[in-house]
Amino acid sequence: MNLVLFDDPGTRTNLLPFTYTRPISKIRIGILTIQEKWEKRLGATASFLTESYLQKKYPAKAAFDNLFINAAWCPDDKAIEHIKVLMQGEILVKDNTILAWKSSEMSLPDLTKSTPKIISGDITLIDQPWKIFQHNAAQIRLDFNLITAGRKSAGVQDKHTIVYGEQNIFVEEGVHIRAAVLNAEDGPIYLGKNSVVQEGALIKGPFALCEGSTVNMGGKMRGDSTIGPHSKVGGEVSNSVIFGYSNKGHDGFIGNTVIGEWCNLGADTNTSNLKNNYENVKLWSYGKGGFADTGLQFCGLMMGDHSKCGINTMFNTGTVVGVSANIFGDGFPRNFIPSFAWGGASGFTTFQVKKAFETAEKVMDRRKVKLDEADREILTKVFELSAANRIWEKKNV
Repeated sequence: MNLVLFDDPGTRTNLLPFTYTRPISKIRIGILTIQEKWEKRLGATASFLTESYLQKKYPAKAAFDNLFINAAWCPDDKAIEHIKVLMQGEILVKDNTILAWKSSEMSLPDLTKSTPKIISGDITLIDQPWKIFQHNAAQIRLDFNLITAGRKSAGVQDKHTIVYGEQNIFVEEGVHIRAAVLNAEDGPIYLGKNSVVQEGALIKGPFALCEGSTVNMGGKMRGDSTIGPHSKVGGEVSNSVIFGYSNKGHDGFIGNTVIGEWCNLGADTNTSNLKNNYENVKLWSYGKGGFADTGLQFCGLMMGDHSKCGINTMFNTGTVVGVSANIFGDGFPRNFIPSFAWGGASGFTTFQVKKAFETAEKVMDRRKVKLDEADREILTKVFELSAANRIWEKKNV
């Protein structure tokens, strides 16, 4: 079986800015990425059917016995049952959305020329950016059970750390904890390999701290949150997901928020996640080309890869920041900040690609990661694709 995770074009557009720089299945939700969830459950290594400019870094592997799975679909036991009985040539569909098919062809099937298998019941399909934090708690629980089954936790050895619901806490090797409070009574807490929980940190489950990440002194992790690998967090974090290699190291609040990779939030950055009139939050939709009703009262910040903000930045409810943006200054910046924007409430100029490369190289080098040619080509393409959103460029022509 050759596992291929495919990006539905419409879903991929809706998930921008996160899918500017990665296939859908590289999105982290729960403890694992969607790719890792399928690989662990099926015992296979996945490749990717995605946008052409991403294929150099994320190639597709072709074979005769191909199993294609919708990259936005988060698996559970029921999903695996459906996949295991899928036959060659069959297509699995729910609500006119293709979920999976088996074929020797490396192209999307035509539903008008086939009789698909329709499945019923609830599924978790991450087809909007807010669904990443909305389903994160449930995915932490599923991933926790998946990756800890039959294994023994290293346990909490520090005598000054207070633990509640110890049976729901899993500690990998190399974890360092000092004088913290871990409360897993309402959901599991997962501490990844070589992660650090510093003095005075308060952590409430469900919560995942992935490999090499740190909760700084006095950090308040309010639950339903994931801190991806090699990230640092402090202050207050509620129902948020950080994909990895990003820092929110200081005081300040983020809630109902998704942060990509290689991002940095300056000291005392705060996000609003609730409107004063308690109305549903509207969020910029790349698919719609305008603001879309999330149907949620709580929705904070969506920030794409390589973006940064200065100290005391204030993000309004439902703000979307693209890739390689740099936000600073007083006041609230606009609710949609395009990729490669430089500025804040007083206005924006363009953060040129060459300068973006220079910053990315410095940031990634601190984690011993190289900005390679494939990364440069992706960022250059994102700069081109996002040009239409940088409306100030048109005024200067």
